[in-house]
Amino acid sequence: METPHGDFSFAHGTRTYRGKVPVSLADHVRVGSVTKTWTGTVILQLVQEGKLALDEPVSKYRLGVPNGRKIAIAQLLDMSSGLYSYSETPELNETLDSQPHKVWAPAELLALSRGQQPYFAPDNGFYYSNTNAILLGLIAEKVEGKPLARIFQDRLFTPLGLKHTLFPARKTAALPVPHPRGYMYGTNTGTLYSQALPASLQQEARRGTLKPDDVTDLNPSWVWAAGAGISTAGDLAVWTRALVGGNLLNAKLQRARLASTESPAAGNLNIARYGLALARFGELYGHSGELPGFSTFAAHDPANQVTLVVWANLTPAPDGRSPAPTIARAVARQVYAGQSGMEALQ
Repeated sequence: METPHGDFSFAHGTRTYRGKVPVSLADHVRVGSVTKTWTGTVILQLVQEGKLALDEPVSKYRLGVPNGRKIAIAQLLDMSSGLYSYSETPELNETLDSQPHKVWAPAELLALSRGQQPYFAPDNGFYYSNTNAILLGLIAEKVEGKPLARIFQDRLFTPLGLKHTLFPARKTAALPVPHPRGYMYGTNTGTLYSQALPASLQQEARRGTLKPDDVTDLNPSWVWAAGAGISTAGDLAVWTRALVGGNLLNAKLQRARLASTESPAAGNLNIARYGLALARFGELYGHSGELPGFSTFAAHDPANQVTLVVWANLTPAPDGRSPAPTIARAVARQVYAGQSGMEALQ
């Protein structure tokens, strides 16, 4: 955590289950849906450059999307498209359990959602859907004419000096060293509808008689532009300050992005508000991220100059909670004790 009154860094736990090597601030971790802020920022930069328009229909760039002629690019960004999230399909989760090393193509992910009924008509609700981010990644590649990893490197990582941040090739599940192992209790299929274990298994986990599974090597191509990114705590702090502080967009578009979080839209990320690929947690703006084995929270408060980054190498916890946002809420309650506007973190 960084504040005007000083910085505070704390590492607790070990890189392996019941191991002896402690985790460190230099460790590389999977950042999950924090990746969406990268994807969304690139899209907004393309809008800023006149290469895209927020009101353009998705069908202009990708055919075969349900309601594609009626869904605007802005609705992919703010999760109001109504598109079914492919990550909620039993087929995907069964495959993650049975073929953890499978390399997923973005088109395969879209195909999983294509036959599903949309949650609602475009711009008639809010639902946090990974399908939106996959489409945005494909649109960015089509407009730029190069792979998303290169787009991120050229537009985001290199300009900001993020030397420990990367978007891995789809074929690899490797993490740069140093890194912890990532763990989860249960299976993807078993936690599809409820991430909390049955009460008896929660008790076993607390006693240590139920061990978590090592899912570090689960290939993250299944989340691609929605969550496959890798970074460190230090790089995430730099990224989040730039994301919220306006280093990546012009002043007008940055104001619009922050203002978009004033919408009452909320989803399943322990968030109060969601806007253009950006969440607002009380006074903090940023994103949380979760995929099997890793949980992340990264946010910045521009008014009070507070930056908060948390990661954990376990998710979900036995009781279904995502560790990083849970820890972040506890820390923020202390930092903002006595101040209003932090209802999202209660």
